[in-house]
Amino acid sequence: MRLLHTMLRVGDLDRSIRFYTNVLGMKLLRRKDYPAEKFTLAFVGYDSEDKAAVLELTYNWGVDKYELGSGYGHIALEVDDAYAACDAVATKGGKVLRPAGPMSHGTTVIAFIEDPPAMLGKTTTNCRVTEYRWCFFI
Repeated sequence: MRLLHTMLRVGDLDRSIRFYTNVLGMKLLRRKDYPAEKFTLAFVGYDSEDKAAVLELTYNWGVDKYELGSGYGHIALEVDDAYAACDAVATKGGKVLRPAGPMSHGTTVIAFIEDPPAMLGKTTTNCRVTEYRWCFFI
């Protein structure tokens, strides 16, 4: 058994694909329109779906915004260098809300970035980078 993908509903599919590919360095693995059901799916990730978990971006035609529910947690991404990763996000047009650095009550390094507002209907995204080089997005 393994994790296949995490599905996110998006209000602007092209903008979300650009964010995950251009800013975070993922690849667009596949994209398909479903005209009868009026939605489009796009899968992005760092490796092929048979080798790694990926993100499924779902665009329901005509829906441009979603409200983020209180039960949503995060998407985790591993990076080699938390500081360089946040610099790269900023260089590629992403917004770093809090630069990488240790939390006030420990050694865990965290940072906060913003994803496209159309992504989840909320502008604040939490990019958390730990000493184990994980980057979390809320």
